[in-house]
Amino acid sequence: MSNIPLIGLKADQFRHPLDLEATSTLKQLPGLDLIVRQLLGQLGEQFFMLENLASSVQVGENQLPHLHQLLLDACKTLDLEPPQLYVRQHPMPNAYTFAMRGKQPFVVMHTSLIDLLTDEEVKAVIAHELGHLKCEHGVYLTLANLIVLAAGQISPVGTVLAQGLQAQMLEWLRCAEFTCDRAALLATQDPRVVASLLMKLAGGSPTLAPKLNVDAFLAQARSYDDLSSTQLGEMLKQAQTAQLSHPVPVLRAREIDRWASSKDYESLVQNRSVYYDAETTKKGGWRNW
Repeated sequence: MSNIPLIGLKADQFRHPLDLEATSTLKQLPGLDLIVRQLLGQLGEQFFMLENLASSVQVGENQLPHLHQLLLDACKTLDLEPPQLYVRQHPMPNAYTFAMRGKQPFVVMHTSLIDLLTDEEVKAVIAHELGHLKCEHGVYLTLANLIVLAAGQISPVGTVLAQGLQAQMLEWLRCAEFTCDRAALLATQDPRVVASLLMKLAGGSPTLAPKLNVDAFLAQARSYDDLSSTQLGEMLKQAQTAQLSHPVPVLRAREIDRWASSKDYESLVQNRSVYYDAETTKKGGWRNW
């Protein structure tokens, strides 16, 4: 199925309200944006660029072209210029994005994640990461990724940053993930693809993945909602997720299932007559960046 290109798509047209609220709160922390740019920008970019070139495979027209095409398809649908894409050998299924404003962003996918997924689900992962770029998550996302991925390798800066990561940052990360799941849905335009991806992240393996049932997983997500509908259940849910960087997969699946049935999603997919922002188009480079 050919997806509808969302020409002129703006981040706030699909941004999750929790992301909007959490980002506003984070921006109120004095000097955080400046500190991230000055302390992490050049160091982080050089470190991870060298790491990618040394230990990953850069995807392109002549290297894993099917993945390169999935990247181009997702970028076309989300109206975004393609970042660099790398594939890295790693047993932990994961993907992440690095971006500082005005610099070359890149996305990294682990081989174990690709092994779990269909091509459409891989495109959903790529689109999720593109959502971070579309929504200007770059500075804060970079801080979080550096802490998680490099705290033990960049010393003493990494150690200091790891100690400084607070619950507020983790809460922002969880809220931002809801927005990027919406970007995944917009790129695939099939909520079952996104739900299947999340299901495989929760309990998939290369042998189990083809046997999993999306409808059963969505029913499980509704059960999670029911169990956490009481005050005690809500307290337990918050305690379980307080130290996580991502919402639990069943909650993400439930959120995307609901949004796929909303008028907001329907209007975005059906209405192609969205105009480019004149200022960002005139400047060139990243739209909404």
